[in-house]
Amino acid sequence: MGRPATKPTKLKDGFYIEIRNKGSRSGVKLYNSTEMQMQRAIKMYERSKEVLILGESVNGKFVEKEPILHVVK
Repeated sequence: MGRPATKPTKLKDGFYIEIRNKGSRSGVKLYNSTEMQMQRAIKMYERSKEVLILGESVNGKFVEKEPILHVVK
């Protein structure tokens, strides 16, 4: 083990989603370089997980201010 990181991580330019177990508060961020790849990842996880669309990151900051919860219909 070691000590935890003190520096915040830098986000790559691209599209991010967060995958969570249903009812969970925390999840895992997934990076995709294109919007089409992000949509493909959403389709893959939407049946068994909660998908939170974080949006596009440019220069380490998100373009959208609020994340969007993707709901299966």
